[in-house]
Amino acid sequence: MPGMSSAVVDFLVVLLQGQVHLVVKPHTIQRSNRRISFAGLWVQQQDNPTGAAAEEMAEDETNLIRGEQPPALDDPHEGPSRNEDDVEYEKPQWCGKAFCDPSTRAHRLIVLVFLCFLSFGSYYCSDNPGALQTQIESTMVIKTSEFSSLYSWYSWPNTVLCFLGGFLIDRVFGIRMGAIIFSTIIIVGQVVFALGALVNRFWLMQFGRFIFGVGGESLVVAQNAYSVCWFKDKELNTVFGLQLSISRLGSMANFMTMPFLFTSFSKLYSGTTGLGVTLLVAAFWCLLSMLCAVVLAVLDRRAARILKREAAQTGEVVRLQDVRNFPRTFWMLCFVCVSYYVTLFPFIGLGTVFFQRKFRFGAVEANLVDSIPYLISAFACPVFGIVVDLVGRNLLWVTVAVVGTLVSHSLLAFTFINPWVAMVYMGLNYSLLACSFWPLVAMVVPERQLGTAYGMMLSVQNLGLALISMVSGMIVDSSGYFMLEVFFLAWVCCALIACLLLLMVTASQGAMELTPVTQTLEKRHPGTNNRRRRGPEARDVVPIEESKLTDR
Repeated sequence: MPGMSSAVVDFLVVLLQGQVHLVVKPHTIQRSNRRISFAGLWVQQQDNPTGAAAEEMAEDETNLIRGEQPPALDDPHEGPSRNEDDVEYEKPQWCGKAFCDPSTRAHRLIVLVFLCFLSFGSYYCSDNPGALQTQIESTMVIKTSEFSSLYSWYSWPNTVLCFLGGFLIDRVFGIRMGAIIFSTIIIVGQVVFALGALVNRFWLMQFGRFIFGVGGESLVVAQNAYSVCWFKDKELNTVFGLQLSISRLGSMANFMTMPFLFTSFSKLYSGTTGLGVTLLVAAFWCLLSMLCAVVLAVLDRRAARILKREAAQTGEVVRLQDVRNFPRTFWMLCFVCVSYYVTLFPFIGLGTVFFQRKFRFGAVEANLVDSIPYLISAFACPVFGIVVDLVGRNLLWVTVAVVGTLVSHSLLAFTFINPWVAMVYMGLNYSLLACSFWPLVAMVVPERQLGTAYGMMLSVQNLGLALISMVSGMIVDSSGYFMLEVFFLAWVCCALIACLLLLMVTASQGAMELTPVTQTLEKRHPGTNNRRRRGPEARDVVPIEESKLTDR
């Protein structure tokens, strides 16, 4: 305490002498002749003393800063500048600085928590109809075909709206405002869906699902864009794996809790009122998504200011016509996305009856084995994401996952081996593909167009899923499940061919053979990746530049 009191006195003496003045903005530094730090505040010297005054001032500064030398400027005669461009934001210096500094892994971990839960509410509520199918059909007195329209009204709009949502994020709203707007839309959609049940108007429930679909998939686009913005060149594969894991946990939580909530509220409210209240309570999780969007916007704005992230942007305007200039590799990735996912989601949607008919399973066991891929992905995706981040070779892992899925469908189609083996293997391969595939988009499309790119890919995926789901139902009705498996095998083979073509196309540049982490090492330390390779080909490896990733 005596030492502190002495320092305070020295500081006040210097301040009263008029030799220094406090910087107006806290935690900022402005250019001046000399800068001094005291107790977390920055002071500036107004003039350049010479001779004995300079020596006395230097001694006072030494006492104030306790041995810390103030940074010198290029021009010692330059006066203090108050221009906004000259402001440098000082990083936190207290004990918890690692959690407040946007450039540290600890701070990114905080961002990751909110980023993962950004879509939790959307996934929880999107499957509300599936968890309450029997209750909705009996309470609203509708047929199964009418019930299915609740999913149709969600899916069909996204064949176009995902792309438009991504474009709006890139061109109009930005990631921050876009995430807040789309999370608000899913709240409105869920509330309208619940009101339709409260007033016993099924058409209003359909309209609510349409509104919900407008925001749900576009929110995923914003989530992906946030992930690339914060974790590109770092832990991107792990982040995508964690996002998928939390999303699947949201779907699982929906199926586990919604029937219980309906039973509880049905004891308090009769008829459609109990159903409406149940759906209205589910909207709470949508509020959680919006809260995460607001927190992410604040954190991202602060990080952009401190790290000068916005200053590094190209300033180019994103146009709708830019889609035509996307590289061929992007469209090949879109084809891989469609041809793979149409063999997974439609199969799981029709799989319960398949396991009952072919393997003589009961309804409970058939449902359980059918949901295994989702259950495994909830836990395996983060693990595989870490592995891919460490090893690299994203496209190679995607190819391995496609081959594994081909084996799984072959076992289900041509053998009577216990389906648990095939479905567990399918879940592992789905997890591997999910965490290694989606980061590839960031490697072939400029960052300013990522929202548009992810939106386009999700639109193509939704279109493929909608069409293939209809075709799958017709195949089952006309030819049975064996021909359905043959149909899925054909699509997996198409995905495998596309992956092999991508491996051949990118072999010379290695654009999608390296993870963002490895690319960063190559840029900072050319030849780093060469030392990892063995053989004559190591001499031909060169650092990858961004222009080579986008101009093909």
